[in-house]
Amino acid sequence: MKHLLLATLVSASFQAFADATYFESLDVKAVHDEEVMFEQKGVAPRFAVAHTLNVEPVLQKTGNVYSWTHQVTAPNAVSLNFGFSEFYLPEGAELNIYSADRSQFIRSFTALDNNPHRELWSPVIMTDDAIIELTVASEVAHQVSLKLTHVGQGFRTFGQSTQKAGSCNIDVSCAESRGWENEVNSVGVISTGGSRFCTGFMVNNTNNDKAPLFMTAAHCRINSGNAATLVVYWNYQTSKCKGARDGKLTDFQTGSVHLASGTRSDFALVKLNSLPKAEWNVTFAGWDATGAVGTPAVAIHHPDVDEKSISFENDGTVLASYGGQDSPGDSTHVRVIDWDKGTTEPGSSGSPLFDSNHRVIGQLHGGGAACGNDLSDYYGRLHTSWKGDGTPKGSLKDHLDPDNTGKLTTDTI
Repeated sequence: MKHLLLATLVSASFQAFADATYFESLDVKAVHDEEVMFEQKGVAPRFAVAHTLNVEPVLQKTGNVYSWTHQVTAPNAVSLNFGFSEFYLPEGAELNIYSADRSQFIRSFTALDNNPHRELWSPVIMTDDAIIELTVASEVAHQVSLKLTHVGQGFRTFGQSTQKAGSCNIDVSCAESRGWENEVNSVGVISTGGSRFCTGFMVNNTNNDKAPLFMTAAHCRINSGNAATLVVYWNYQTSKCKGARDGKLTDFQTGSVHLASGTRSDFALVKLNSLPKAEWNVTFAGWDATGAVGTPAVAIHHPDVDEKSISFENDGTVLASYGGQDSPGDSTHVRVIDWDKGTTEPGSSGSPLFDSNHRVIGQLHGGGAACGNDLSDYYGRLHTSWKGDGTPKGSLKDHLDPDNTGKLTTDTI
């Protein structure tokens, strides 16, 4: 007979039983209405309601192996995800997460996933009934450190924001993206805190050494306190132009260290815990910190966190204050006056804006653009973020030019 788990109730909507945690169904309409209100204020959209709990394994011995299983059930949830505020596995130990019917599995987590934060945040698994399973050899079982403190109860999938991505969006699998393939592969969809999503991109530095540097918007709520919760999904895109929404969330990596951020130009820079796998073909976006604007521009992003899209502005960009109509304003942002092909939407936040030289000049802060209107978008200017507040924690320069070469441009690698 299994031992009882120690479970402390912090969130009011669940019950903890022996080796199981149960959440009540969400009032999806109430959550949706709340999201509409928040998204109108420019808050990064949620895909899950976050619950806090405190569950630690009590291991059972079978032969020379110790094991523990814990079931998490949330009827009608579209997904579940898990955050472990304590995570350390010795060599040979495995943590597996799979649906109770065994139709879906997340890859095994092992000692290779140990990191300086000693935390682990899982990607989503599309089920409302999941099993968490730990196995470890008896001789090293005492080295395990594991504490489940977060469950994200999903109320919509990626691509199911308050409004479905508009029909004017252009899949990156369409012919229009030809010539931009390298930049397309630098962009990923992200989740933070197991509950919110945005877009971000891998970014090059002047050493061209493929350091795992990743940028997004500050309002996507990545900071020194929660950078470990970042999950990046690569290659979430349709297999055919205007085809079925068949993007996969299997190419993922989890965890990061916060390097710098600033609200004036709405940027955030982190270093991922590991490099993307080579087979994912992830690239590192080039950038231009000289301050030049005025060329046509291209945005690559996840509109409403749908599969990856590409948008085109054939006219020159201009300098502006955030939300301002006059140019140059305070010059902290690059304004796309109106998109000629495609658009952006909630969930696109943090995505890169490329100039005609295929270099990033800013990341999406916000705007009113949507299919069927000619409203503007505003990108936090990379030139502004470069110097930021003059400190390493508030600027890009020290991180993207680590050897102080003085270079102000790089190309995508």
